[in-house]
Amino acid sequence: MKTRFWQLLSTLVLALCILPMTASAAGYTQTKYPIVLVHGLFGFDKLGPVEYFYGVPAALRDGGAKVYLTTVSAANSTEVRGEQLLSQVRQILAATGAAKVNLIGHSHGGPTARYVASVRPDLVASVTSVAGVNKGSKVADMLAGAIPNTSGAVGTALASLIGIISGNKGLPQNAGAALASLSTAGSLAFNNRHPQGVPTSACGEGAYQERGVYYFSWSGAQPYTNALDAGDPAMAAISLAFGGAKNDGLVSSCSSHLGKVIRDDYAMNHLDEVNQFIGIVNLFETSPVTVFRQQANRLQGLGL
Repeated sequence: MKTRFWQLLSTLVLALCILPMTASAAGYTQTKYPIVLVHGLFGFDKLGPVEYFYGVPAALRDGGAKVYLTTVSAANSTEVRGEQLLSQVRQILAATGAAKVNLIGHSHGGPTARYVASVRPDLVASVTSVAGVNKGSKVADMLAGAIPNTSGAVGTALASLIGIISGNKGLPQNAGAALASLSTAGSLAFNNRHPQGVPTSACGEGAYQERGVYYFSWSGAQPYTNALDAGDPAMAAISLAFGGAKNDGLVSSCSSHLGKVIRDDYAMNHLDEVNQFIGIVNLFETSPVTVFRQQANRLQGLGL
């Protein structure tokens, strides 16, 4: 009888020791499906040694995530960029054997990711919009309306240059089409065709899940964050276009909302949100890399 008791006790102790090890076996950022990062307007995967999502892929991979960087036109319509992204998603799924992907898009990358989830929800587990232009931007309205031909020509030339430097010169560039997509009118028209996750109220949350796809968003609301960052004065100046409405320098907080809003008031500007420029961000706010890691862990918790 005593022997039996000690056997049972030993088994129980062993089980209690193994359970925590099993629960923590998955890394903090190890999601079921690959994480696919989608850049915004005038974006790239790498520009020389500088990543668009600076330091983010490595941090996610260190925690166990499979991470893929995609490259779409630096400047073009949401639909053109979306079809380019869809093609790359198919390639990633074929290479990994995964059934779906978790899309995380910054700025114009948000609507670009939404397009893929809308037309092929069976391939997408989640869409996370980081300062996504989901209801347009006053900055795009001003650029598209002020001198449309000049803005388009200069923007297209810049996008083409970015394509050449980053080694993606074969992608079509059209800044006029990009501005039209990112304008308030263009965004609303896109939302009519692809409404999943978009809030129906002016500044509320959208559906957390539609057609099997989970939707999330976060954004910053402090255009000037670090005196050492050369881009901050420009962010602060451009932010005046929003007339006092909360914004990150290029996108209003309300426009960034999609699905479950994690936060729309990080002390970050539009560049800080992807840890740019080269990690010079607000020293008194959570690191943007940490926010990406937290989101990966959130997806892990949902079995995604």
